[in-house]
Amino acid sequence: MITPVLPTYARADLEFERGEGPYLFTASGERYLDFGAGIAVNALGHAHPALVSALTEQAQKVWHVSNIYKIPGQEKLARKLVDATFADTVFFTNSGAEALECAIKMARRYHFVGGAPERNELITFEGAFHGRTLATIAAGGNKKYLEGFGPDMPGFVHLPFGDMKALEKAITSATAGILIEPIQGEGGIRVLPNEDLRKIRALCDEAGILLVLDEVQTGFGRTGKLFAHELAGVTPDIMSVAKALGGGFPVGACLATENAARGMTVGTHGSTYGGNPLAMAVADAAVSMMMQEDFLAHVRSIGVKLKQKLAGLVDQHPSIIEEVRGEALMLGLKCRITNSDLVQALRKEHLLTVGAGDNVVRLLPPLIIDESHLDEALEALDRACTALEAELAQTSAKAAGGAQ
Repeated sequence: MITPVLPTYARADLEFERGEGPYLFTASGERYLDFGAGIAVNALGHAHPALVSALTEQAQKVWHVSNIYKIPGQEKLARKLVDATFADTVFFTNSGAEALECAIKMARRYHFVGGAPERNELITFEGAFHGRTLATIAAGGNKKYLEGFGPDMPGFVHLPFGDMKALEKAITSATAGILIEPIQGEGGIRVLPNEDLRKIRALCDEAGILLVLDEVQTGFGRTGKLFAHELAGVTPDIMSVAKALGGGFPVGACLATENAARGMTVGTHGSTYGGNPLAMAVADAAVSMMMQEDFLAHVRSIGVKLKQKLAGLVDQHPSIIEEVRGEALMLGLKCRITNSDLVQALRKEHLLTVGAGDNVVRLLPPLIIDESHLDEALEALDRACTALEAELAQTSAKAAGGAQ
C-alpha cells in the first residue's frame, strides 16, 4: 500500500523538531551535529537570528504578489549579486533545477537570436548532477535517474569528467555551450583543476560558445570564495545558484552577462513563485552575511583545519577511508568500505553526513562552525571508523573460521 508521501526517498528513521546553529534536535532531545546542512543548504546553520528576523518581518507585510508587478526585494538582491559578480542580470527561481532550466534555455536562445538556431547542444560531463527535471536529468546523463521516463531529451553531449582532449574534439557547429560544475557534489566531490576551467573558458571564447556554470552546491562561500570559479580566476557567461542562497528558504537564481541574456526578452521565461517577497527578504539577509570578507576568511581558515584533521583520520583508519577530497567546507571522504555503511555508523555517533557518487561521504557543515565543532566531528568519525574496523575484523575472522 502506497504511503501518503510519495515513496521516492529511502528516508532515515530519524526526525528533528528544532535546530540551533550547527545542531539538530529530535523531539526527545537527542542532539546531532549536522555536517550535511540539508545538502549544503543551511550555510548559516539552523534558526539563524538574522534569517528568522528577516522572514518574520516580511511575513507580516506581504508574501506573494507574482511577477506581473515590480518586487523591490528582487531589485535590491539582484543589484547586490550583480555588483559582487560577473553578471549583469539575474532571474530568480524556486530551486536549483529551475535555475539550470533557465540557464539551458538562455544558452540555446542566445544562439537562436544570433542567427544560429542549430547551435543548441550543451556539452556536459559524466558524474554531473544538475537537477531532477526532464531537461536536467538529460543534462546529467545518469542512467539511474533517466530510466523509465521515456526518450531522453535531446541536446546534450556527455563526456568523461576532466577529459580535456575529448572536450576539444567534441565542440562542433551544433555546440551552444559547455555546462559544468567546478566541483561535482553528487558525483563524489570531484574537483575540476583550476587550469582545466581556465582552458574551458578559452575554448568557449575561441568557439564563440557560452560557459555555463552550475554553482548550485559550490556557491556562496562553500569553497572559501563567494563562488568556486573565483579560485580559477575565470568568469562564466551564465551561472546557476541555489541551496545556500536562501540559507534554508527555497530560492535559486540564474545569473548572466548582458550578452548571454540577449535572447531572454519579455515572454520567453517566467515563474509564478520565483523571487517572491518572502524568499527575497531571507536571501538578502543570508547573502549580506556571506559576502562579508571576514566570513569567507573564516570558511577558508576552518576548512584548512578540517582538511588537515581529516588527513590524520585517513592515516589512522586506512582500511576505512582512502582519501580526502574537496575545497574548504565542501569535502568528501573516499571510502574503502561502502559509503552508506560509514554514513550510518556516523549517524549512530550523532554526526550527520551525506553520501555521494564514487563511494564518497560528503562533509558539508554549516559555514559558521568553529574549532570545537571540528573536534566533535573528528571524535565521532574516529569512533565510527573504529567500530567499522571491528566489524571488518569480525567478518574476516568468521570467514577464516569457515574456510578451515
